[in-house]
Amino acid sequence: MAAPATDVSAVLVEGPWRHRLVAAHGARFHVAELGDGPLVLLLHDFPQFWWAWRAQLVALAAAGYRAVAMDLRGYGASDKPPRGYDTVTSAADVAALVRALGEHDAFVVGHGVSGRTAWALPSLHPQQVRGIAVVGAAHPLLSRHVLRERLRGDGAVPAGARTTAVALARQLPVLPEHRLVHGDGVERVLRAASAPGWPRQEDVERYTEAIRVPFVAHSALEYHRWIARSAVRADGRRLAAALRGGVDVPVLQLRGELDPTVGEGALTAAARYAHGPHRVVQVPGAGHYAPEEAPDRVTAALTGWLDRP
Repeated sequence: MAAPATDVSAVLVEGPWRHRLVAAHGARFHVAELGDGPLVLLLHDFPQFWWAWRAQLVALAAAGYRAVAMDLRGYGASDKPPRGYDTVTSAADVAALVRALGEHDAFVVGHGVSGRTAWALPSLHPQQVRGIAVVGAAHPLLSRHVLRERLRGDGAVPAGARTTAVALARQLPVLPEHRLVHGDGVERVLRAASAPGWPRQEDVERYTEAIRVPFVAHSALEYHRWIARSAVRADGRRLAAALRGGVDVPVLQLRGELDPTVGEGALTAAARYAHGPHRVVQVPGAGHYAPEEAPDRVTAALTGWLDRP
């Protein structure tokens, strides 16, 4: 039996924020925004959408920032074209969105898959980036380091081998989409990488509805497929060459201490690519979805970093 499709209105969650569609880089991107001040652009992870940053939207606006959470290409209420789910295109989307929002540059916060985009932005679009914060993700050139940590089960990464097996399974056609939109597919993804106690049932229901918006499941998985294949693709090699020089902007790396997707060692190793101020913060008791598992701690780390002298 087919899973029921969800209307895109399911992701337009009401709150103190304002919803907008913004044209940028040949597509339309849905954003939720709140506040005035320097722009902080928030990029969600898989299998989520802008709503993952709801706590930070409110807190950053209260702290004097213009907080904008976007739906990535292929997600939520943004356009879902058949192509463009590689890191280079994602970085171009974000840079164009900064300009379309009427800003010259922004602090960019990327979570998980979007962490790759955040790392790539200062190299590919330096004029649009004031600083990057990366949550639960290593530098793209440290993929082998991350894999070694997972397979060894170093530190707080006991589920690392399983995480790698899941990533490989996402390379299959059709079946991963089917598993994601049926039954408890989204809940299994969230629970596999989070600490005990999250997600709540309302979170599961919200993200399950969002992944069932037509074309979202396929688009979301295409990001993972490109990442896995990029090592043997010419565009992946070109991106790697562009990233080898590192970044000069300030970098904050956040990680839930129980995150099975990336170990502490990979975050420390990223210092070789961060030539400006570089800070690593562990979030106690949280897993991969730290912005929702420990919103106050993540917000405090972000605002402390943004408010630095």
